Amino acid sequence: MPGNLLSDLSDFIYGTTRLGDSSLSFGERVRIARAAIDAGVWIHTSNQYGEALQVLRAAFDENRTVLPKTIVKIGWDSVEQVREQILLNLEPLAIEQMTVGQLCLGGALAQDFQMGGICFEGLNGLKQEGLVDRYVLELWPWNSQMAIEALREDNAGRLVEGFIFYLNPLQRFVTNELWDMIHDRNVTIVAMRTTCGGSIKRLIQDPKAPEYLRKRAIEVEPIFDRSGCVTWTEFCVRFVFGFAQVQSTIGSTSQMTNLQTFLDETAQERPLDPDIQEETVALQRRWSDEHDIYAEPWSM
Repeated sequence: MPGNLLSDLSDFIYGTTRLGDSSLSFGERVRIARAAIDAGVWIHTSNQYGEALQVLRAAFDENRTVLPKTIVKIGWDSVEQVREQILLNLEPLAIEQMTVGQLCLGGALAQDFQMGGICFEGLNGLKQEGLVDRYVLELWPWNSQMAIEALREDNAGRLVEGFIFYLNPLQRFVTNELWDMIHDRNVTIVAMRTTCGGSIKRLIQDPKAPEYLRKRAIEVEPIFDRSGCVTWTEFCVRFVFGFAQVQSTIGSTSQMTNLQTFLDETAQERPLDPDIQEETVALQRRWSDEHDIYAEPWSM
């Protein structure tokens, strides 16, 4: 997968999961969406995120001369379903094309992609129609083998420009084998879930947090405390951009102050101390072998 056709992505991409929360004021959600747009960042969204598309539509309609570029989650088991999902996301926003489609492949479509089959013609055909400009492939520990085989046979670059997955100090949601291949082949990464849902100290204290995450947070907390970082957001941003292949990080918030923090932190290039980075990376390799490769689909 030579080159980087995702180089125009903003360093921070505003994720819209919080925009879908109907318990929050619709007007306030429109206001923060508009603030993200006015800041010039890309938007990550999906029709699966509650009212997110309705909120974005209202924000778009406030000024359609300034619309953001978008990454939109689409899938699933056939090219026809991908087309349906594209339209189900474009029509509510009243836009004609999504900039990047986040391919979530399942069933026969995932198998066909892995083998370099006829789906390449169909999915590239949707680009030729102008419905989507580019694709990235969504990955998890339980479907990493699909990407491994596609890379091994040099098929991935025939369709996608990079991979998108959870990547933060507590989550690296591809297997160790795939992670190594990504680096060996210089595959572009879009990193999801910047802060893993909030501050590390809150995660440790939250009885509702998944147990595997709480245990990881407890292990990482002393590393964070030694890092010199003032905030968890700073640590997370500096960690993820410590990998040369990472183009962007996607974070979600409904708070204006948090949005500004994301924007401020991603505007700076400050790698972590190499020892801090390497210590966290070593934990992730261990976690992958001990836990992630055994996780059932959608259990993490």
